[in-house]
Amino acid sequence: MRDAEARETLATVTRSPALVRGFSRLVADEDIERSLYLAPLAGLPATGAILPAFEVLVRLPGERVVSTIAGRSDLLAWADSEGSLVHKAVKRRLAGLESRCPPFAGLAMDGTQGRPHVMGIVNATPDSFSDGGRHLDPQAAVNAALAMVDAGATIIDVGGESTRPGADAVSPDEEIRRVVPVVQALAERGVLVSIDTRHAAVMQATVAAGAGIINDVTALEGDADSLAVAARLGVPVILMHMIGDPRTMQDAPRYRHAPLDVYDALADRVEACLAAGIPREALAVDVGIGFAKSVQHNTEILARLGMYHGLGCAQLLGVSRKSYIGRLSRGEPPLGRVPGSLATAVTAAGQGVQMIRVHDVAETVQALTIWHAIARSGPAGGDDPVWNDQSY
Repeated sequence: MRDAEARETLATVTRSPALVRGFSRLVADEDIERSLYLAPLAGLPATGAILPAFEVLVRLPGERVVSTIAGRSDLLAWADSEGSLVHKAVKRRLAGLESRCPPFAGLAMDGTQGRPHVMGIVNATPDSFSDGGRHLDPQAAVNAALAMVDAGATIIDVGGESTRPGADAVSPDEEIRRVVPVVQALAERGVLVSIDTRHAAVMQATVAAGAGIINDVTALEGDADSLAVAARLGVPVILMHMIGDPRTMQDAPRYRHAPLDVYDALADRVEACLAAGIPREALAVDVGIGFAKSVQHNTEILARLGMYHGLGCAQLLGVSRKSYIGRLSRGEPPLGRVPGSLATAVTAAGQGVQMIRVHDVAETVQALTIWHAIARSGPAGGDDPVWNDQSY
C-alpha cells in the first residue's frame, strides 16, 4: 500500500487460514448482518448455480477485518458450529448470491442473456470528463446513441449533467432542456433509455418523455423528492454509491473497509427503496467506481464485485475510461484507457455483473462476446451447470 493511501482504509485487515472461532461471541446479535460478508471466488453468482468457494470477510470489534478463503462445505460447517444466528446469516448470504436474479427493465439478468448487457453512454453536456461537448446538439446525441445500438448496446444512458470529480452543478431546468429531446427521440425509435440524473424534476420530465430506467449517482438521496418521485413513476432504478457530491467527493475519501462499507451503504438504500414501495426486482446497484474512492478503494471493490449480488439486485458497473486506469498504467488520457476499460469489463463479467456502462460499445461487445464463448467452453460452461437446489 502506498504511503499516500495508507490512511484511506481505517480497519486493520488480517488474512487468516482458518475461519474465526468464537465469532458469535465477539459480535453483538444485532450486528451480525454488518459483520459477515461472502465474496464468491468461483462460479457465477445470481444465476441459480451453487457456488463452491468464498472469501469470508468478518468485521470484529476494534476496526478489525479478517479475510479467510473457505470452501462451501467448510463455510457451512463453521456456521453450524457458531450457532443459529451465524447459521441463519450465512444461509441468507448464500440465498442472495445463489438465487436467480429476476429480470430488470424487461431484460434477463440471470445468465441466460449470455454476455452482460452493454449500456452506451451519451452525455449531452459541455464538460463531461471524456466526451464533453461531442453530443451537446440533440441530433448528434441521437445519432451517437443509434450507432451504439447498432454496435450492440442494449441500453442507452443519457445524461445532462457532468458528475466528474470537481464538476459544478447544473440546474434541473437546464438539464431538462439538454436531455428531453434526446430521450424522446430515442424512445420513439424503441430504444431502452436510462436517464442519468440526481434531480427529481428531471426524472419526472424524462420518464414522461419515454425513459425506462432512472440511473441516480446519489442512490435517490441527492434530491429530497427523488425517492418519492421514483416510487410514483414506477420505472426501474439504478442506485449508485457515492459520498458527498461530484464537486467534493474526491477530497480524501476514507473508509473503514471500502468493499464492506459500500455494501452496507447500498443495503441501506435498497431498504429505503423497499420501504418507499419500490420492489427489489426494480432495483439495480452500482458500486460507484471513481466516486469518492481512491485507486486502492477501487481495486479492492473491483476484486469483490460478486459480493454485491448478495443484495438481491441486478448489478451495473461503470468504469469506462476512468482515471484509476491511467493511474495504474502509464498516465493515459481518457481516450487511451480503452484497454483498461475492457480488462475491467471482462473481470466484472466473470463475477456475474449483468450490465456494463461504457463509451466504447463495439469494443466492449466484442470483448464480452469472446469472454462468454470461452467461459461456455470451459469445465463450468455448457448447458448443464450445477443448479441450486436450496439444500443448504
